[in-house]
Amino acid sequence: MVKSQSPLPSVDDVLNSAPGLAAVARHGHAAARDSVRATLAELRRSLNAPGFAPVSAAAAAALSAKALDAAELRGQRRVFNLSGTILHTNLGRAILAESAAAAAMEAMRHPVALEFDLDGGGRGGRDDAVRALICELTGAESACLVNNNAAAVLLMLNTLSKDRETIVSRGELIEIGGAFRMPEIMAGAGARLKEVGATNRTHLSDYQRAIGPDTGLILKVHTSNYLIQGFTSEVSARELAPLARETSVVLADDLGSGTLADLTQFGLKRERTVQEALGDGVDLVTFSGDKLLGGPQAGIIAGRADLVRACANNPLKRALRLDKIRLAALEATLQLYRHPETLSRRLPTLGFFTRALAELEQLAFALQPALAAVLGPAGQVEIVPCGSQIGSGALPLETIPSVGLSLSSSGSIDALSLAFRRLPVPVIGHIARDRLIFDLRCLDDEKVFVEQLSQLGGASR
Repeated sequence: MVKSQSPLPSVDDVLNSAPGLAAVARHGHAAARDSVRATLAELRRSLNAPGFAPVSAAAAAALSAKALDAAELRGQRRVFNLSGTILHTNLGRAILAESAAAAAMEAMRHPVALEFDLDGGGRGGRDDAVRALICELTGAESACLVNNNAAAVLLMLNTLSKDRETIVSRGELIEIGGAFRMPEIMAGAGARLKEVGATNRTHLSDYQRAIGPDTGLILKVHTSNYLIQGFTSEVSARELAPLARETSVVLADDLGSGTLADLTQFGLKRERTVQEALGDGVDLVTFSGDKLLGGPQAGIIAGRADLVRACANNPLKRALRLDKIRLAALEATLQLYRHPETLSRRLPTLGFFTRALAELEQLAFALQPALAAVLGPAGQVEIVPCGSQIGSGALPLETIPSVGLSLSSSGSIDALSLAFRRLPVPVIGHIARDRLIFDLRCLDDEKVFVEQLSQLGGASR
C-alpha cells in the first residue's frame, strides 16, 4: 500500500532546503526552526480550505524567512517626513548636520576624552567643551547640560526652589507633548507653584504682591505650542528683571525650543533668542537642543555662574546627564553657529526652513508622473500649495509656504496611507479632505523615494 504524500513538508525538509539553510545562516538554527514550525502550523490550519495546494519545502522556507525578516525590522526606522511638520516630535525632531552625525559616530566607535583633561592628565568635566561654546555664543557666564528641556527645568527648580514657592503666570502653565504639564514638573521637582494673574492677563503688580520670604524663583515660560490672543497682557522678562534684582529673587526664563539665530534673516517670524533673553536680565535660561537649535536631544541651562554651578552640583544632575554620543553631536552642532554665513547650508533644520518654492515646485513636477503610474487609473495625483509648520512647539501659528502632492484613490484613503507607511522606507503624509497630502519640503532623497514606489501594496489600486 502506497502512503499518501503529505501536503506539507516536515520541519527538517524545510530547514534543509536552500532557502531554509539561508535562513539558518542569517537568523540562527533555533530562530529559523521556531519560525518554520509557526509557518507550518499556520498552513496546517488552511489544509481544508477550498483550493489549498501542497506547499513545497522551499516555499515554506521562504514564508518562514519572510516572517523572520519582518520580525527583525527596527522600530527606529528611517522614514520620509512628508507630514508638513518640519520638527515633528514623533519623527525625531531635528535632523543632525553631517558634522554632528560624524562626531556622534566617532564617539560611538572610539574612546573619547569625555571626563579627561588632556592638558593636565587628570579628571575633567563632562560638560566643559560644550559649556565653553554655549558661553561664547550666548554670552552666558556658564552652562550645564541634561537630557532634554523638561529635565533642565526639573533640575533648575529642584536646585533653586525645592520646598519653596515658584511664581508663574496662569497664562504660562503649559502642557507639552504626552500630557506633561508644567505644574507636574514643578511638583516632581519639589517646588510649590504660586499662580499669579489670570489666564489672559497678568500684570507686574501681580508678581509684586506674590513675592514673599518663601519665594524661591520667578519663572517665565514660553507658551511654545499655543498663543493667547485678544484681550491679553503679559509681563516680559525685561520688565521682571528689576523686580527680581530688588527682591533678590532668581528670575528664570524657560524658552522651550530655544534659538541662537535671528530667524527673521531666514524669512521666519521673530523668535526671542537665548542671547536676547540673557540680555533682558534673566538669571537663567533653559532651552532644547533638538528643536530650533537643530542638534540632538538635550536640555541646556545657561546664565549666572553661581546658579549654574548649584544646578551642576545637584545629585540629580548625574541621573539627567548627557552621554558621550549626544555631547559630541551637540558640540559639533554648536560649532556651526560660529560661521553664521554658512549656517543655512550646513544645518538641515535651517535648510528645510529656507528651501525655495521654485525647487519644491520642480520636485513636485518630477515626482507626479511616478506616483500617478503606481496609483493607476483608480488614483489621481495633483500638485497643490501647502503650508509647512515648524513643529515641536516652535512658532505655533507660523507656516512656511510649500508645495505638495495630493493623492486620491477610488479605494480607502486610509488604506492608501497605510500602503505608503509599509514601504521599505515608510512615507509619512497627512490626510485632509479625503486626500493623502505629501508636503515635499522635507523630502531629502528623491531617488530612494521613487525607486521603492514599485513595492506599493495593492491598497493603492
